[in-house]
Amino acid sequence: MPLDLTSSSVDLTRAICDIPSVSGDERLLADEIEHAISASAHLEVIRHGNTVVARTNLGRAQRVAIAGHIDTVPINGNVPVRDIELDGVPYLWGRGTVDMKAGTAVQLKLAAELTDPVVDITWMWYDNEEVEASKNGLALLAAVRPDLFAADFAILGEPSNGEVEGGCNGTLRAVVRTHGVRAHAARAWIGENAIHAAAPILTRLAEYRPHSVEVEGLVYRESLSAVRIAGGVAGNVIPDYCEVEINYRFAPSKSAADAEAHVRNILDGFEVEITDAAEGARPGLDVDIARQFVTAVGAEPRPKYGWTDVARFSALGIPAVNYGPGDPHLAHHDEERVPLSQIDAVERGLRAWLSSR
Repeated sequence: MPLDLTSSSVDLTRAICDIPSVSGDERLLADEIEHAISASAHLEVIRHGNTVVARTNLGRAQRVAIAGHIDTVPINGNVPVRDIELDGVPYLWGRGTVDMKAGTAVQLKLAAELTDPVVDITWMWYDNEEVEASKNGLALLAAVRPDLFAADFAILGEPSNGEVEGGCNGTLRAVVRTHGVRAHAARAWIGENAIHAAAPILTRLAEYRPHSVEVEGLVYRESLSAVRIAGGVAGNVIPDYCEVEINYRFAPSKSAADAEAHVRNILDGFEVEITDAAEGARPGLDVDIARQFVTAVGAEPRPKYGWTDVARFSALGIPAVNYGPGDPHLAHHDEERVPLSQIDAVERGLRAWLSSR
């Protein structure tokens, strides 16, 4: 059944959640979105791969980019979605309800209905957010159509419990390696155990005390964690190789180079390879249009601890925030669920701001 953009945001959330769109398999949902939004005569619609852009061209003094990804992590028996009630609170339960199809549903409804907003709006619904950056639909679009990213402010509909979360932490991944000499486990003294040699790495990480860093009035919590360890040859062989993968989440006041230097200093004396790094985004709340937005939706700004695509807008010099329904702690969870009231509240907040004169 085609998407009905005249339905409520809650019903629209149900509809798009029930169209599976695990990363790499978003074409059907992108087709449905393009078909539905193309009926809105006030919007110019652009398709690139499985990313759909719809924008107004009203000649307003300012333009806002509002974006949401349409992919999810793999389904695990939680589609189709269903209505549940917990402690008297009605929820929509299932994959994508939090991350982030409820936010996308709100955006789709408003895109269709707001024919005369106070700012020009570029709506962006993109694919492959949940996988490696090289596939990210927003990044691929920016590479071929940078003109579509011209904006004075950006909002990403990532789950934020209906609050405004400014900017985001950066993220760095590294692999720390130790080497040894293989030997028969019955004669362990002949070899050198690479797994044992990794023990000081784990000790340093366990003893590490992360910082809380204030950036433009918001306090970002950092973390440095082991996320994977690998090594071993066989049950009777002393291992000659071990690697520990670590993830450093760092405040947006640091550059990727600063983060790398910090990790190398903590793990001084070990072989460290940086495998991935993405800088964070500053809060983006120090410009008039951002302050007006926060006031209009009645929110108290908070920091975003996880990395999100607000960083892509920030890198282009565009202040950006996260604002969407859903508890970030339930993103990717098999019990993913969003309160119906938050979907309605985010719709009201965005509508009030985009319609106020």
